[in-house]
Amino acid sequence: MTTMKPVLIAGGGIGGLATAVGLARKGIASIVLEKAPALGEIGAGIQLGPNAFHAFDYLGVGDTARAMAVYIDQLRLMDAMAGDEITHIDLGEKFRRRFGNPYAVIHRGDLHGVFLKACRASPLIELRTASEVSGYEQDGAGVTALLANGERVAGMALIGADGLWSRVRRQVVGDGMPRVSGHTTYRSVIPTDRMPEDLRWNAATLWAGPKCHIVHYPLQGWKLFNLVVTYHNNAPEPVAGKPVAFEEVMRGFEHVHPRAQAIIRHGTDWKLWVLCDREPTEHWVDGRVALLGDAAHPMLQYFAQGACMAMEDAVCLSHMLEAYPGRIEAALEAYRARRLLRTARVQLQSRAIGEHVYHPSGAHALLRNAIMSAKSSEDWYEIIAWLYGGTGLEAEDSKNMAA
Repeated sequence: MTTMKPVLIAGGGIGGLATAVGLARKGIASIVLEKAPALGEIGAGIQLGPNAFHAFDYLGVGDTARAMAVYIDQLRLMDAMAGDEITHIDLGEKFRRRFGNPYAVIHRGDLHGVFLKACRASPLIELRTASEVSGYEQDGAGVTALLANGERVAGMALIGADGLWSRVRRQVVGDGMPRVSGHTTYRSVIPTDRMPEDLRWNAATLWAGPKCHIVHYPLQGWKLFNLVVTYHNNAPEPVAGKPVAFEEVMRGFEHVHPRAQAIIRHGTDWKLWVLCDREPTEHWVDGRVALLGDAAHPMLQYFAQGACMAMEDAVCLSHMLEAYPGRIEAALEAYRARRLLRTARVQLQSRAIGEHVYHPSGAHALLRNAIMSAKSSEDWYEIIAWLYGGTGLEAEDSKNMAA
């Protein structure tokens, strides 16, 4: 396959780089076209379910990724009004045996660095910065990426891994602006010694309250704690990475328990994002062009699966291009067919979790507490098996959807 034209990849984030690594393992050359002047990732912590580690191993970066991660003991759900635990999922030996891999957290920049290092080590991968893909042209023999600077880059296929605001998706789907959720997320990272001592848990902890929730977990060998607090304030338009004062952050959490408030009081240098997603769509493919990651299925953060789904996409895409040599359109359609229902399920259930698990109040919250507190860790393993057991290669069917 090394004699063929390269696959063009719009976007040098986690999904785009993972795709390049996956293709290289199949002997397929690629050119990553990133619009930023340098390759890097914005953001702090990211959670990695067992399915992420399945993907790491398929992509040949398992050992490197494992060395960067922090392995937590529990997923813990707290009542932000009462200050008590609702339920938890043990992530120890039973969990690892059940799913074949651990659950961990990692700094987003560190994860990006794992894939960037692998890309730079491969002679089949070319990385180009300051190369924004604004559109494409194609015929039966190939596809040409049209760059914003006027350059034209030819390849055998184009993968749109250019995120929520994807220019490639605009041409493939044409579905306009993202859907604004009305939920605003505020992010901070603090040194561990500034985290309240009684809350320095080796857990990914979520405090659920009326129209708000708080998430925290350790990062980078316990040097830092990641803080992410979300408030359903009906924000009307997208915002990304805007610096914001502590007083504005606290405004959405004045009604929660002082123990939960204490976490926010220790944050500094807060930045806000208004969360957006899109409706699931069947239209990921246009001839020799396909979407991947947030360009294909942008989702709210509530399942902690955005990056995991992008890496699964990369696994599946590389396998399909190998399975259909020289048949680009058939390979892209096979990729779409295998990924569509699984990613749509995560998109829609991420929305549902935000409304019905993380943000309810009154009797709704009491019902949530009663139902969730009655379940054991083993019960939760069965509930989440459809998600954490995935590798990205399965073709989801209606029977699996009902499981």
